Amino acid sequence: MTAIATGRRVEQSLAHAKYSSVWFEGMPEASGEKLAGQHSCDLLVVGTGFGGLWAAMRARKRHPDWAITVMDSHAVGHAASGRNGGFVSYSITHGLANALARWPEEAGVLERLGLDNLRGFKAELDEAGIDGGLSTAGKLQAALKPHELAELEATVEPARRFGRPLQLLSAEQTRARINSPAFIGGVFDPAGTYLVEPYRLVCGMREYLERQGVVFFEHTPAQSLRDAGGRMEVKTPYGAVTTGRVILATSAFPPLLRRNRLAAVPVYDYALATEPLTAKQFETVGWAGREGLTDTANQFHYSRITADGRILWGGYDAVYHYGSRISPELERRPETFRLLAEQFFQTFPQLDVDFSHAWGGVIDTSTRFSAAYGTAFGKKVAYALGHTGLGVGASRFAADTMLDLLGGERTERTTLQMVRRPAVPFPPEPIRAAGINLTRHELARADRNAGRRGLWLKTLDALGLGFDS
Repeated sequence: MTAIATGRRVEQSLAHAKYSSVWFEGMPEASGEKLAGQHSCDLLVVGTGFGGLWAAMRARKRHPDWAITVMDSHAVGHAASGRNGGFVSYSITHGLANALARWPEEAGVLERLGLDNLRGFKAELDEAGIDGGLSTAGKLQAALKPHELAELEATVEPARRFGRPLQLLSAEQTRARINSPAFIGGVFDPAGTYLVEPYRLVCGMREYLERQGVVFFEHTPAQSLRDAGGRMEVKTPYGAVTTGRVILATSAFPPLLRRNRLAAVPVYDYALATEPLTAKQFETVGWAGREGLTDTANQFHYSRITADGRILWGGYDAVYHYGSRISPELERRPETFRLLAEQFFQTFPQLDVDFSHAWGGVIDTSTRFSAAYGTAFGKKVAYALGHTGLGVGASRFAADTMLDLLGGERTERTTLQMVRRPAVPFPPEPIRAAGINLTRHELARADRNAGRRGLWLKTLDALGLGFDS
């Protein structure tokens, strides 16, 4: 296919795409109440993404007598939790390599806790009867270039040593699973990744929690947080909540604690979904196992099959906007949608299919890629932020950790260096934007240069800093 034909095909494929997450399709719109007046509870959770929902789930299980309230400035699951790829990773550290680089003496514990958390994720949903479309199909990580294949090969032995039986695949074995002429090999992980339909899971968790007596307030932004005579008070535009304890699960959105203003930055991630494939089209790509798919580049893609037979295709172009700007119009980025579509057809040239949905969402990125934890106001407030795109599964671990911290409990979780030590903050503007954009440029250059990292990336590695796509 010529460049002109490819460009024309890309434009045609996006011509009728709906600017909305595919996961919202066919789901009922939330109709939650706003807070008006005064409200009191034992635990207030601020944020209704997976972090907030899991905090309420774990709190209800651990403290059945508590009055629990969950509050958000938007609708439940409005942001990243309703827009992500639905990959539930075992890792609470953004991968084994990150754990070994930052907390090598605790890597074994962190891997075990992550696998325990993944199993607990499924078991708890099963026990509660929550249908989030969960699949245990695993994940295929494909290599497109020789240096990527070498990097994948190097991951197999460490993962097996820590309890994950990765399977190294040849080019033929990789293409037998998912047929792309771009794939030269891969690694299949049968145990470290589940798949969910994220917004369906959000709705299921909300319905379960409401049956358990948890109160939800939507479109109710928290404006301030203070200690009011031993109890915490959170003010909103039309009322206030007084509570004994607060969990902050605000993700990429502005934090209520001043100290966290630079602990994480918002980065926009984008995705497409095709029209449902025909049986004949599926014959050309295989994908019979319906496993998740990622590649190995610094700027990587993620992909999977939806329940109604679409291919979701996202990632690669993580975008930071100056001043940590968050705005609905940033969810639409035509140049990124065109780039993603072009890369899709390069990966699956045998497919002639249009895209039905195109959307973006904002995730919270930390300098260490994984969440940072802390408390405030004499341990009456706990928070976790900075999951860097792997929060669907890790948010459950974070919920338990925050509850431990609120209770002043010394547990295996709260004694981890990852929990006790804060992440290095991002610098103020304009240094922040310059550093992030330079890092993105250098990551792309490393992908083009057989994985060789330049001086800037090596310096960040030596300082324990970074920016992940």
